[in-house]
Order: sequence, then structure tokens, then C-alpha cells
Amino acid sequence: QVQLVESGGGLVQAGGSLRLSCAASGSDTSAAVMEWYRQAPGSQRELVASLTSTGSTNYAGSVKGRFTISRDNAKNTVYLQMNSLKPEDTAVYYCRARWLARNGWGQGTQVTVSS
Repeated sequence: QVQLVESGGGLVQAGGSLRLSCAASGSDTSAAVMEWYRQAPGSQRELVASLTSTGSTNYAGSVKGRFTISRDNAKNTVYLQMNSLKPEDTAVYYCRARWLARNGWGQGTQVTVSS
């Protein structure tokens, strides 16, 4: 059973940057697809970025060119670097680890971007 703990959220002005971290324990995530999702009030949870074990990345169109997902397998941690933040990026951001037969979610971290 993997435990995921996100950190790094907060309040930032539009145009600013934040780096989210997701630290895993209980399982080695080096073979997992690591994903960042977000959920704004009144909206469905959406996939923001994903990173496979071989290094392939995928981004939602709304964040492409601004967000970067990366991982440090030695630390069992995945990151989301968010630059040029916009008020519409305001949401709770969740980390997910996904294998073929199981997955795990973190508890989320709030990101608020003021205009």
C-alpha cells in the first residue's frame, strides 16, 4: 500500500511559480506512472501531467509549456514545477501513483493564484 504526501502548495500572485512535491512511502514508485491531477471547486478532477517510468511525459493543453513534471527515484518523489501561474490554475492538486493492478492517491495540496 503506497502512501503519498503532497506539499508545496500555497498562495501566489499571477505570474508566479510554485513547485509541488509528492513523497511516496510504502512502495517503490520507480516503475509506476506518476500523475498530477487538480480539482477546482465545482469542477471534476482533471489530469494535469503524467510521467512514465521511462520518462515519457504528457500534459494537459492548458498547462503545456508552463508546468513540468519530474521525478527523483532515489527519493521516491515526484515534482510539479508550475510557472507563469494563472488564477484559473487555482485548485487542489493531487498526486497519483499508478501501476497495472493498483494505484494510490495523496490527500491533496491547495494552490491559490491571485489576480
